[in-house]
Amino acid sequence: MRSEGATAPAHSRPESMVLPAWIGRTALLAPTYLWLALAVFLPILAMLAFSFMAATPSARQPVVWTLEHYRAFIDKPYLVPVALTTLRIALVTTLLCAALGFLVALALVRSVAGRAREVLLVLILLPFWTNALVRTFSWTMVIRDNGLLDLALGPLLPEGATAGFLYTRAAIVLGLVHGYLPYMVLTCYIALSSIDRDLIEAAQSLGARWWTVLGRILLPLAMPGLVSGAVLVFVPTVGAFMEPRILGGRVGMTLGTVIEDQFTQAFDWPLGASLAFTMLLVVLGIMATFAGILRRGGGLGLAR
Repeated sequence: MRSEGATAPAHSRPESMVLPAWIGRTALLAPTYLWLALAVFLPILAMLAFSFMAATPSARQPVVWTLEHYRAFIDKPYLVPVALTTLRIALVTTLLCAALGFLVALALVRSVAGRAREVLLVLILLPFWTNALVRTFSWTMVIRDNGLLDLALGPLLPEGATAGFLYTRAAIVLGLVHGYLPYMVLTCYIALSSIDRDLIEAAQSLGARWWTVLGRILLPLAMPGLVSGAVLVFVPTVGAFMEPRILGGRVGMTLGTVIEDQFTQAFDWPLGASLAFTMLLVVLGIMATFAGILRRGGGLGLAR
């Protein structure tokens, strides 16, 4: 029997040699932090610096700092209706994606199983595997005058009429919905898949109609997926420029196309960067407001 004064075993390590847990976590997360710094935060900080410059940086001119470009919506009044149009297009696109995405995800979860569900999920993800430029141009062949839509609906249309609506805001929304709908379907699908079927069966056994189950159970419990999908759709559509430029024509002037022009044609990087950051603040404010409302609405729906 070892006495109390006996020394510790030789194989035990002193406490001073044991590394704190936070060092191990930091070492594991260091590559992720480094990637975020190089690929995300560094370019954003560079654009933020450009937004405070008086002119595009050049080796021949000294850098002058100013806040003038953040007055663009005051000094250039035409930007206000452009920004409002951009927000309306993004909001309509998000609402359509939410309605269609939720219904498609609900159908996948409730009505499709096995191999058929896998095939449908692959088909939904097809827009991710196609070039965005090719996908957008393909719509011009469908919705232009005398396009595929006119050929399909020709017998139903009056003589001389056309169903084409290329170079309209509806065409822009169509292209955006086609491109970003999979985000909403996937987030809603994940949210709906996690709902316990026993809740739905219990509600139906107590006499709940389908609209009651939809409004009281499915929508509140799927609200995190809807909110996540809304963020994934709304944020990129605000800055989209390819669909408005190709499908919108003259009415396709949005903030995304204005910002693109500043970088590619006018060579006014500071103005383009300031417009981008101004709209970023507006979008973050809108998303924070609506996310809070949706969370409170979801909580009320569960409480009733």
